[in-house]
Amino acid sequence: MKKNILLIGGSHGIGKSVVQQLHETHTLFIASRSQEGLEEIKCQYIPFDTTKDDFSVSTLPDTLHGFIYCPGSINLKPFKMMDLHTFEQDMRINFLGLVRIVKEIIPKMAQSASMVFFSTVAVGKGMPFHTSVAASKGAIEGFAKSLAAEYSPKLRVNVIAPSLVDTPLASKLLNNERKKENMAERHPLKRVGQAEDIANMAIFLLSDKSSWMTGQVIGVDGGMSTLNIN
Repeated sequence: MKKNILLIGGSHGIGKSVVQQLHETHTLFIASRSQEGLEEIKCQYIPFDTTKDDFSVSTLPDTLHGFIYCPGSINLKPFKMMDLHTFEQDMRINFLGLVRIVKEIIPKMAQSASMVFFSTVAVGKGMPFHTSVAASKGAIEGFAKSLAAEYSPKLRVNVIAPSLVDTPLASKLLNNERKKENMAERHPLKRVGQAEDIANMAIFLLSDKSSWMTGQVIGVDGGMSTLNIN
């Protein structure tokens, strides 16, 4: 079945990997700040910045079968160096932006439609310097479970919680070989994630193959959340 799928973000990183795998088989609506990287992709592009723009559903079809919210932030600093603005900014892009979109599109979601959100391994496993991002991503996990319960059985809602993934968002953490090696060594599978690792799970959650899954937070994290081999 050809599905109508809305992605917020989709021109870079994980979102782009999802788009590359789905654009030939489904109808994609991609709302992002830039169309860069989407020129050769079969999709309907919607200029949109989740931090400042209102989202209009007028460009969307009457029915959506899938939704992915990709925008995110990585602010890794000691708590004493973060002001309230940092927390507000992370909450705005990671969580409140998501809530605003869901409020707009939920009347359009089809029976058995799937929503996919992104968290972080740092929510379930306390890590230094992650207070702001873990707080905003933790809000996503709580929101997703409650939303899944409220809209079951019509709507499925699941969350992917990655560890570090080699995307433009994480470029400062992986901008030389030594950093990449150190980050890889922290993971039981001895590598950092690739966009395709996370995109593959997102595509599975959008598909009918995951039709008996909802309200889940799924770690795709190289074993980081559950294994201690050091």
